[in-house]
Amino acid sequence: MLFDLTDLRLFVAAAELGNLTRAAERQHLSLAAASARIKALEAQAGLQLLQREARGVRLLPPGEAFLHHARLVLRQTEQLRADLLEYGGGLRGHLRVFANTTAVTDFLPEILPGFLARNPRINVDLQEKPNAQIPRGVRDGRADIGIVAGQVDTLGLEAIHFSTDRLVLVTARKHRFARRRTISFAETLEEDAIGMQQGSTLQAFLAQITDNLGKRQKLRIQLGSFDAMCRMIGSGVGIGVVPESAARRNQQSMQLALIALSDAWCVRERYLLVRDRAALPIYAQALVDTLCTHYSPQKASDSPNVDNPM
Repeated sequence: MLFDLTDLRLFVAAAELGNLTRAAERQHLSLAAASARIKALEAQAGLQLLQREARGVRLLPPGEAFLHHARLVLRQTEQLRADLLEYGGGLRGHLRVFANTTAVTDFLPEILPGFLARNPRINVDLQEKPNAQIPRGVRDGRADIGIVAGQVDTLGLEAIHFSTDRLVLVTARKHRFARRRTISFAETLEEDAIGMQQGSTLQAFLAQITDNLGKRQKLRIQLGSFDAMCRMIGSGVGIGVVPESAARRNQQSMQLALIALSDAWCVRERYLLVRDRAALPIYAQALVDTLCTHYSPQKASDSPNVDNPM
């Protein structure tokens, strides 16, 4: 089946507006021309996609599926246009990365400056996404590389282990937990807590843990970075669960105490997700190699490479 981009845009507009007349106006077409284009789409598909009604149009089940794929095609077309414009401006590569909160706020800001300095004609579109959405983005082609931690359905993608993420409890040094060597997360839930902002991967993960325990964290404030969390914890406002790397980075300057969590889930393996490593563009492979090399001493001691974490 061959589809014209104008037809796809018209169909998406009709589905979103629920009205073919307004969709035709949006696409600068006459109603007769728009109607003919929709009928031609349905003829190619061999199925009725829209139900014509007195007050507009309604998507039928085949139309729902068509809408999903039409949006993907249009999104990819826009990305292609943007990429080609960047190539025309002297750029040689555009790398799209979906990553979880820890990656976006903790370790990628440390690693990416060197990568970008070594690759001045490459740019990186880095987007924070929940763990569960990252594999879908890679599979659907919206991202070249995904970065996840913990148990995630990889949807058959190739998964490259590159490091181990440990979560720890962080308190001010005068807090009653500060002398503890280990503690269970459940023991901390009566204390005032500092958390990450709503929508962050870590906060969603901890909310799931507390739900399973039948309790809730007593969140006093939610912030946008682990460094901001550590600053608030050091001031005595509350306690918090953060990645060990962020806690150690701020331990001395913010007078923090780090207590190991006894829960098995505190250790989370990190993976890079790709559709096919061998088929990655050179610049995407360069970022994979950069991350793996950066953590190679840790990898040797913590965990071997695996093909798929599931």
